[in-house]
Amino acid sequence: MKLQNFAENEWVPGIKDGRCLRSAIDGTTIATIDSTGINFQGMLNYARRVGGPNLRKYTFHERALMLKKLAQFLMKGKEEFYELSTQTGATRDDSYIDIDGGISTLFVFSSKGRREMPNDHIYVDGHPEILSRQGTFVGQHIYTPRHGVAVHINAFNFPCWGMLEKLAPCLLAGVPAIVKPASSTAYLTEIVVRRMIESKILPAGSIQLICGSVGDLFKYLTCQDFVAFTGSKTTAETLQQHPRVVSESVHFTAETDSLNSSILGPDSTPGTPEFDLFINEVKREMTSKAGQKCTAIRRIIAPSNIAADVIKALSGALAEIRVGHPANKNVDMGALASQSQRDEVSSRIEDLSKEADIVFGNEKKFEVTGADAQEGAFFMPTLLHCNNPLSASAVHSVEAFGPVSTILPYDSLEEAIELCRLGGGSLAGSIVTNDNNVAREIVLGCAAWHGRMLVINRHCANESTGHGSPLPHLVHGGPGRAGGGEELGGIRGALHYMQRTALQGSPESLATISNCWIRGGAEKDSGSHPFRKTFDQLEIGDTLRTSAREVTLADINHFAEFTGDNFYAHMDEKTAKANPFFDGRVAHGYLIVSFAAGLFVDPDFGPVLANYGLDNLRFAQPVNCGDLLKVRLTCKQKILREQSGYGEVRWDTEVTNQDDEIVASYDVLTMVATTEEWQNCRKLVSAD
Repeated sequence: MKLQNFAENEWVPGIKDGRCLRSAIDGTTIATIDSTGINFQGMLNYARRVGGPNLRKYTFHERALMLKKLAQFLMKGKEEFYELSTQTGATRDDSYIDIDGGISTLFVFSSKGRREMPNDHIYVDGHPEILSRQGTFVGQHIYTPRHGVAVHINAFNFPCWGMLEKLAPCLLAGVPAIVKPASSTAYLTEIVVRRMIESKILPAGSIQLICGSVGDLFKYLTCQDFVAFTGSKTTAETLQQHPRVVSESVHFTAETDSLNSSILGPDSTPGTPEFDLFINEVKREMTSKAGQKCTAIRRIIAPSNIAADVIKALSGALAEIRVGHPANKNVDMGALASQSQRDEVSSRIEDLSKEADIVFGNEKKFEVTGADAQEGAFFMPTLLHCNNPLSASAVHSVEAFGPVSTILPYDSLEEAIELCRLGGGSLAGSIVTNDNNVAREIVLGCAAWHGRMLVINRHCANESTGHGSPLPHLVHGGPGRAGGGEELGGIRGALHYMQRTALQGSPESLATISNCWIRGGAEKDSGSHPFRKTFDQLEIGDTLRTSAREVTLADINHFAEFTGDNFYAHMDEKTAKANPFFDGRVAHGYLIVSFAAGLFVDPDFGPVLANYGLDNLRFAQPVNCGDLLKVRLTCKQKILREQSGYGEVRWDTEVTNQDDEIVASYDVLTMVATTEEWQNCRKLVSAD
């Protein structure tokens, strides 16, 4: 099979025979790969001219629904991917991380996009900034999709997840992508992309694929483009220094080498649950994907007084690992991705062994289940021990990208922190301890060197996803040696592909642009109570101003008796006056909110289906007996829930007193029926 490139909406082979891609299991040829002759400038132009406009015409919610449909489609056909994934050396469990994990990332970004972003083309960032005394000149930060292309250069170890974890936030943001997988496992990426294109879920130009070299593509990048790279630090530095990347200030992020560490706390001695958790976690990280994970534990930092116990326990655990054909159900660990990768790992162990002793593994001949050890890229789990890690260098700078890790003993927490820092920046670090003060000290000492840190103990172990599991909800990346970039992170991942812009102008102008009303902006008299309007009929700025209600001492006493809230400031005149904030007894804050609801709520059956909360509630000043409360309620933002029959309406709410001073402010959140759904509801009531 000759892998093809998907360029300008067509599958195109390279014009040369290309490089042979071989099975990690037996070395047989699976495919050839070549991108010679591809018009890379044309691919970029097609993405900008066709892909970008096609994506940007949809709202965040519409793009999020595309991700959901795409995930459902890929999930139905995943067994085809599993079968091919075996040839990369991955076991069923390894493939689950790569394939199901990648598809699940689409689901997560679809869900977060619909829950946390507006059904609009603009994302409003933060609260408005009042820039003038009268409030007629304001500022607001917004995000909009860049009009460029995201070039995703991925690593060989996760041919499915590595692609989808970058694509999900990119497509949600409305930016087309050109995917360039690592050659050795590109055959799996190619079939996944092929099925994505066949689904016709994504609009034309959303995704293109390069199987092979990127050729002269970098020459045609612009200031609107992105490069997201995963691979070696050396390659990342070369690409970052490309003249076009520098001159155009191309947005470049990298995830590179990472000598991640796991620290065993001094309290986690043999016999404690944490000691056993540590051994199991290190074993899993060393052998999952045959250690070919950018987040795998490379440095095992353990107390000196129990280092021998750690060596003994880990060696025993690794001795139980069955290496062999990844399709064999009795096998725990498959092969490395290629024989060249096997040779690379062997070479790195030679470098490490100049400073550390091999205490388990690295045997030339070992048992391989259901496969030929010589023909395949199999490698035995290998454990080293460095007796003087503070004076060593290789153990903190050389990464053997396979089932290899080194034990580094420490005598104090200060030493453990220093050893951790010597990695020069990591994607992930973990701390195994049941002493939360130890965990805090290590986090304070090491967090600046890490993109993610995990604390494991007996209380969270059963539900923990483990040291090496990047989650779409949290950022994935790390400083220094790890590349200095960030991916994933929920909505942060989508915002990475967008431009943040500071808007300045009148409240009315900015409200029109952002579809979000700003205090000080024009209020619309809707002619009827806004709660009588359907989602379609409501307009941003529709406002209700209520009559006033007096707060009496009887009200305060009744509220206290009814709720049980007898806080002294509400019930004792003398002690309330001793409080520097009050002149005497004051109304409960929640009494103010309750009275406000009584003033603005329309009680009859109507399009408002539910109140689901309050946001940003603040009590600006106390309310005393005899004060008159009134409410200004304004339709602030509308977010339609696609295909649901309702939308979310955010109401800007101000409660003022008789002197027009604000005493409370907040957003009321409601679900409001569309016109069609409201008619259906009325029919049901009429039928009854």
